[in-house]
Amino acid sequence: MEQNATVTSGHWEILEEHASRIRRVVFIDEQQVAQEEEWDGLDSQCLHFLAMLKGEPVGTARLLPDGHIGRVAVLEHARGLGIGYQLMEAAIQAARDAGHARAVLSAQLHALAFYEQLGFVAHGDVFMDAGIPHREMTLFL
Repeated sequence: MEQNATVTSGHWEILEEHASRIRRVVFIDEQQVAQEEEWDGLDSQCLHFLAMLKGEPVGTARLLPDGHIGRVAVLEHARGLGIGYQLMEAAIQAARDAGHARAVLSAQLHALAFYEQLGFVAHGDVFMDAGIPHREMTLFL
């Protein structure tokens, strides 16, 4: 069942409260990522995205200045509704608008098919990040 969320973008100072709560729940609580790895000091440099569903903040992502998309997270009860796809479409469009030739990301292995549906192609070896296996992926814009 797909529902349309509203995705907004903005600076960390504006979206920090909701985005940090979503990331804390998904990455730190659910996936057991260490706080010092999650809070990498780069948020103030990024464009952030926040998905709202029926007035509730349910998903987030960020675009780094180099075209790297990361910290894509959707709360468990809102997964499977197309919200991750909407967040990614917004981030990809922002990368295009910024003039990037490509968008890159580090995907958790279980999410490879999701990103492939968006046109990303996996390359390189599997590597561990925060104790979770990942692969690099690229989408040429």
